[in-house]
Amino acid sequence: MVEQPIIIGVVDDDPMMRDSLERLLESRGFQTEQYASAEAFIIAAKTSKAACLLVDIQLGDITGVELARQLTASDCTFPVIFMTGSSDTMVYQQAMDCGCVAFLHKPFPADQLVESIMKATLSLPGSY
Repeated sequence: MVEQPIIIGVVDDDPMMRDSLERLLESRGFQTEQYASAEAFIIAAKTSKAACLLVDIQLGDITGVELARQLTASDCTFPVIFMTGSSDTMVYQQAMDCGCVAFLHKPFPADQLVESIMKATLSLPGSY
């Protein structure tokens, strides 16, 4: 039986960042689902196959933190890894309060991202 790759939901409003993350993650054996906004992911959340989410903090109308809160409120839980270019400690605290698995500052090393994903998906069947 062939193991299916772990799917990572990438939620970022920057198409270049989504594409870069897709290439990186696929080179490490993951698959991705890409979403350009929190709203796009909310629409797809119930049918998403993502094992965890990689979410930008600054997304536009609905922030990454607000996305995590809305998902939790609707009993649609995914392990969340936040990423940001900001060094705002209040944003960091909000992300931690949402129960994120990791908080990555852009630019972050590829190994740090993969380590965070492995931590987020460790309890999944067929995990690495």
